[in-house]
Amino acid sequence: MSDTKGRIIQTTGSWYQVLLDGKMVMARLKGKFKLDELDTTNPIAVGDFVTLEKTVNNEYIINEIHPRHNYIVRQSPRNKHQRHIIASNIDQALLIVTIAQPRTSLGFIDRFIAAAESFHIPVKIVLNKTDLIREKEQEQADYLKAVYNQLGYTVIEASTVTGQGIAIIRETLRDKTTLVAGHSGVGKSTIVNAINAELNLKTGKISEKWGKGMHTTTFATMFEIMPDSFIIDTPGIKEFMLLQVEPEEVSGYFTDIKQYAEGCQFNNCLHRNEPNCAVKEAVENAKIAPTRYENYLNIIDNIRDINYWERK
Repeated sequence: MSDTKGRIIQTTGSWYQVLLDGKMVMARLKGKFKLDELDTTNPIAVGDFVTLEKTVNNEYIINEIHPRHNYIVRQSPRNKHQRHIIASNIDQALLIVTIAQPRTSLGFIDRFIAAAESFHIPVKIVLNKTDLIREKEQEQADYLKAVYNQLGYTVIEASTVTGQGIAIIRETLRDKTTLVAGHSGVGKSTIVNAINAELNLKTGKISEKWGKGMHTTTFATMFEIMPDSFIIDTPGIKEFMLLQVEPEEVSGYFTDIKQYAEGCQFNNCLHRNEPNCAVKEAVENAKIAPTRYENYLNIIDNIRDINYWERK
């Protein structure tokens, strides 16, 4: 039978939803696949381009996975020493964050940006639920906008209650494949529904006791939100990670630290205790935000821990 090219929309166990010539079909893998050298728990990810073969029984078989332009990973929920590919072939990432209900930490933002930078995925930040920001939280919002705008990351203020920012987000998504990410409860699905109500993505209420969102997205899924414009809606996730990276490489994924690292005395400077460190000097002179520097150090420590256990 003839082979045709499709794109993975959703993965559910051993079956895969594939967009084929504008229609949705179900397909399964032909045998076992080993993808490059990644130690991953999933052979196929949402966003993958695949070659399908239609059998005499009118079933679709995936017999080839095309090379990925890029991808983003997280720590496997089943094995902390393995990786799970969330999505591939991404034009940009839209990170949805909130100041409250729930609060998104700057550490999470910096880990996500560093991971995206390592896979050459441009990031834009949506500061959502601005209608809930109280006077005492406004300073945090202003700090977030100032830090990331200065670094060149667009920060879009948004609220589905007031409509703020929705038109800007719609234009940001046009003609691109966009990974939409963020903690559970930050309003990913609500924003998507505001742009295209026909998708009717499930939304969850915040647990008042814990201030955390209830998980309403089970699998990463790709949707056509507008003609030739796709979004990848991701499950509420706790952790993105840098893949197979040494501590010395991390500064390359922090644009502000990378800028000053070239002035350090040592090429392998980790910007912690080394003498004549231009990065530490920049932090002391308020040229690098202290939170960015702290989060950079935390990532280095985390990578050291992971690498230690993987090498035992």
